[in-house]
Amino acid sequence: MTKPYLKPLALAVSLALTLTACGKQESAEQAAPAKSSSAPAAASTVAAAPVAKKSPFDVSELDTGINACQDFNGFVNSKWVAANPIPEDRTRWGAFDQLAETSLNTQHDIVDAAAKGAAQAQAGSIEQKIGMFYQAGMNEDAIEKAGFDPIKPKLDAIAALKNGADVADYITKAYAEGDGQVFSFSSGADFKHADMQIAYANQSGLGLPTKDYYTDAKYKDIRDAYVAHIAKALQLTGVSEADAKTQADDVLKFETQLAAASLSPVEERDPKNQYHFVSVKEADKVTPHFNWEKFFSAQGVTVDKGFSLSQPKFFAEFDKLLASTPAATWQAYLRFHTIDDASPYLSKAFQDSKFDFYGKTLAGQPQQKPRWKRVLGTLNGGTGMGEALGQLYVAKVFKPEAKDRAQELVDNVRNALKARIEKLDWMSPATKEKAIAKWNTFLPKIGYPDKWRDWSGLNISGDNYYGDVMAAAKFNYDYDIAKVGKPTDRKEWGMTPQTVNAYYNPTDNTINFPAAILQPPFFDAAADDAINYGGIGAVIGHEASHGFDDEGSQFDGAGNQENWWTKDDRTKFDGRTDKLVQQFNDYAPIKDKPDAHVNGKLTLGENIADLGGMNVAYDALQTALSKTPGSTEQKVEGYTPDQRFFLNWARVWRGHVREKQALLSLNTDPHAPASLRAIGAPSNMEAFAAAFQCKPGDAMVRPADKQVKIW
Repeated sequence: MTKPYLKPLALAVSLALTLTACGKQESAEQAAPAKSSSAPAAASTVAAAPVAKKSPFDVSELDTGINACQDFNGFVNSKWVAANPIPEDRTRWGAFDQLAETSLNTQHDIVDAAAKGAAQAQAGSIEQKIGMFYQAGMNEDAIEKAGFDPIKPKLDAIAALKNGADVADYITKAYAEGDGQVFSFSSGADFKHADMQIAYANQSGLGLPTKDYYTDAKYKDIRDAYVAHIAKALQLTGVSEADAKTQADDVLKFETQLAAASLSPVEERDPKNQYHFVSVKEADKVTPHFNWEKFFSAQGVTVDKGFSLSQPKFFAEFDKLLASTPAATWQAYLRFHTIDDASPYLSKAFQDSKFDFYGKTLAGQPQQKPRWKRVLGTLNGGTGMGEALGQLYVAKVFKPEAKDRAQELVDNVRNALKARIEKLDWMSPATKEKAIAKWNTFLPKIGYPDKWRDWSGLNISGDNYYGDVMAAAKFNYDYDIAKVGKPTDRKEWGMTPQTVNAYYNPTDNTINFPAAILQPPFFDAAADDAINYGGIGAVIGHEASHGFDDEGSQFDGAGNQENWWTKDDRTKFDGRTDKLVQQFNDYAPIKDKPDAHVNGKLTLGENIADLGGMNVAYDALQTALSKTPGSTEQKVEGYTPDQRFFLNWARVWRGHVREKQALLSLNTDPHAPASLRAIGAPSNMEAFAAAFQCKPGDAMVRPADKQVKIW
């Protein structure tokens, strides 16, 4: 499970994660099939400076009929967007997706070879286990024949529940099997003592994207479709049509009560709402009908002083529902979510039913992904062997030289960030000293883990897909919660090497760059500095700037939630970020939907990181160029280094998205739409206006009093 406080560069287009039913983080391939394509892409190898076969930036893609100072995203990306329609099995298509497709095809080659060689592979090796897992997932005949038999024992157990005490026991036992319901439970660094891991219980349990979907009139059609989806899922397991309709209505009412006590996405971003340390006895007072000591004992977790019951209001409502809700309603709720969670691993009718709601209705995706992509997505997720596959991926495509080259860029960009902090005119020396102290403790991690996970305790049968998925789920759950009470390992990764993304983690103060993102358009060993600093350089700066965004700035260099600001400096910081909130609130990115605005508070952290990342990457580029006299004006294919820097930044964010997915993302995604990320940060930078000779009044030139300057 990816921790909620990780800060990915682009969660919405990450191959690894997406928000799905029950509020869980699941594999994008298994639950929200909106992020893959049938279009083939050659596997890519990151290596030391190969001979470039084509320009690292194709200027023929630029639409010179569009004024860069008026519509920079259109200038850079409109021709590409027009020539590259969204594949039918996706909800978006762009630079991230293309690179993810390349990674996916490489992974496909690996798992296909592993499956074919599983019988001859060394017993217990990751090659054998990956091959057998993939074999089981691709055996459609066996899966179809099994129907929903794999979950009948769980459905029978749910049918036997008679009261709230039975429900509490069921949830406890299900969690011990790695199959949690209602809330989420995992390990994580203690916000106050980040060198140690504690247990975290967090709100979850909803099948709709956010709490607003349960009450807002504009989502009535989605609610109606959700109820129909619940009823259909129940009917697929033999529940009569009339009973299924009654149970579906009960599930919606139940979740509406749970939603009322849940935080909104904006509220969830606040670290103050992510951590609430209590003793076990104090937790039992919040939930007198749910015994936490009994729960921890069943999980095999020893809690010393306590754990984080992160959203007390949610858990109080959970307890209230245990005490007051009829057993029949609890049965309907648990029955549906058991079916829905298992649907990707059951027969076609279940897979199609889930896709019809989460893929088509919510996200507007016309077609389901090919089977191999869905199975590969499961293999990559929390119910699979993602890091093990990453070990094989790295061996196949990632060369040691790439790590060295990336490390050089990381060092240069980090040094630029330090210099900017030291020169800030709005921050006092006292706060600067603390900021530099935090900067000094950054830990960059590049490519892949120094030490790979041991998978020797995981048993894969190869002939029971659901069974193998559940075995992996329990294995990964046990691995995670075994960390409780142990020291935090800063060198552990929260993303697999094959993931096209990057992230910052405030509780260990690390910036992380998986192998798969260290490829064009982000990183190209054959490209000029301007291209690389506008790509991976800005990504590095983005992740480093997360350490000083509205959330990261609440943590010190040791990863503790600690105020290291003077009161006056914090007020100045908030004033500057408020301007950035307003900038993005003003954007209405969906054509014909003028009332659908970006949520500036939800996207604030990412927008701060984009702006900070661009500024420090630009400074790092200038330092690199200064080492070669005359290079600052030396044009490549008609464009100066400064221009190419901004051109590649915009190219990274090129793409387009289906309307339903765009609306869903505005409500749930902490990242602004890609088209706006292409222009948001540059419009606040004087360097952009100078590079393209823009004039006051141009759309890409904000007046001086409207420009945001933070880091």
